[in-house]
Amino acid sequence: MKVLLMHRDRTFDTQRKMPPNELALMQDLELGVLLSAMAGEDKFLQEVTRRAILSGLADIDEILYRQSTLKDCLKNHRVVRDIYKVAEETTASEKGIWGWYNPYKSTDQILGRSVKVLQLCVGKLNELRGIVDQHSGEFESEGFKALFAMLKGELSDEYLASVQALLNGLESSDGTLIKAELGQGNKGTNYALCRQPEKKQGRMARVFGTNEPRQFTYSLDTNDNTGTEMLSKLRDRGINEVANTLAQSSDHVLGFFTSLRTELAFYVGCLNLQDLLTRKGEPTCFPTPRARGGRALSFEGLYDAALALKLNQRVVPNDLNAEGKDLVVITGANRGGKSTLLRSIGLAQLMMQCGAFVAAKSFASDLSEGLFTHFKREEDTTMRSGKLDEELRRMSEIVDNLSSDSAVLFNESFAATNEREGSEISRQIVGALLERRVKVFFVTHQYEFAHSLYERKMANAVFLRAERKTGGERTFKVVEGEPLETSYGEDLYDRIFLGAAPAPAPAAPATTR
Repeated sequence: MKVLLMHRDRTFDTQRKMPPNELALMQDLELGVLLSAMAGEDKFLQEVTRRAILSGLADIDEILYRQSTLKDCLKNHRVVRDIYKVAEETTASEKGIWGWYNPYKSTDQILGRSVKVLQLCVGKLNELRGIVDQHSGEFESEGFKALFAMLKGELSDEYLASVQALLNGLESSDGTLIKAELGQGNKGTNYALCRQPEKKQGRMARVFGTNEPRQFTYSLDTNDNTGTEMLSKLRDRGINEVANTLAQSSDHVLGFFTSLRTELAFYVGCLNLQDLLTRKGEPTCFPTPRARGGRALSFEGLYDAALALKLNQRVVPNDLNAEGKDLVVITGANRGGKSTLLRSIGLAQLMMQCGAFVAAKSFASDLSEGLFTHFKREEDTTMRSGKLDEELRRMSEIVDNLSSDSAVLFNESFAATNEREGSEISRQIVGALLERRVKVFFVTHQYEFAHSLYERKMANAVFLRAERKTGGERTFKVVEGEPLETSYGEDLYDRIFLGAAPAPAPAAPATTR
């Protein structure tokens, strides 16, 4: 029994190796905020959603398959949460069934625990079947249709009833009925567990029940410890095959519930995120994935979901058409929304490639082989080398894991040295990356670097600038524009040191740069 809600042909792998830049992505894109919104304090939900987001899909069909499943979840969110609750309760209750036992010590313990676990699972399968029978017609995705068809086909009412009857027989208080044959040397062989014969009711049945075979009974003395031990060993031999079969069966059914809980956890996390963003009045959309290497990027109303979750006001969105571009350079006024735009692009790429919705009105992008971030770090007093050395070391680690059709997001990188040296380093690195067909997004205050690229009139590049109106007002919009020689740091100076009141601005993130 396979769930197959995350992939069409395989189970979601929770042991898959995470990308080497996991910590950088978590820090630079503020993924912790997003994961908290998706999972709350639920560590299991947080772990599954983290793995799903950071282990992106590289195939358009797989992304669309997962999108289709998520659309069903959004349309039938209460049913999906009910199914998840059944799976969650099953896995939690199983842990309370004799969790201390040693499976290698006692065959009787293996049998007893397996019966208890299967009793639990049969009850939960009946509950799950009830939900499926009532709501299966409301789902349209390939994933849910296949899951529900499997549950109806393999778990009919008659089958579940027969399993329940067998389990009831194994829990009988009438003792254990075992058959055996005499082998060489009159040693017992071919031990097997038998069903208890049905009891005949009434005096006449007992008097005239002459068709039953003759029985001989031997009772052990209560003080016969040796005999009790030997009888226990005989019983273990008789129930051994059944105990092993039941143990495998219970593991199989539990594996189904574990997979169901795991794969639904991603979708439940998406439902939680959707609820929060909807309450804030923020839009979401299902993105359009394009073939890898096609250099597609266009969006309308894109915003930083992590920032939107932290603020009590709407975040200013941005629009862009960068079709056919390998390089996006973002310059302009301090605290004008440059870094926020960069993070929103990175988050949207990750969310698209994990099959989720995106924080935008529309979003389309080609698939990336890998997403990397190189953001400015705060000064670390414990560093053994200079800040520029630290930036170059991180850049070297990124290059070691890069491949064609990856994307790198730079945020004020290589600014730890003078303008001329920093610009030259940035120029050489960007040139080398473009030669290897790596997509580059670069937020910078280095005018010499940005302007030198702009003067080349590169057909594969687009230059954006944080908008600043006369008087210093920030709109937090990033629009196409030539790099300027100033970042208007005097606006901040006037505000901080001269006490000048900032010009009124629309609702916007307080932490944009």
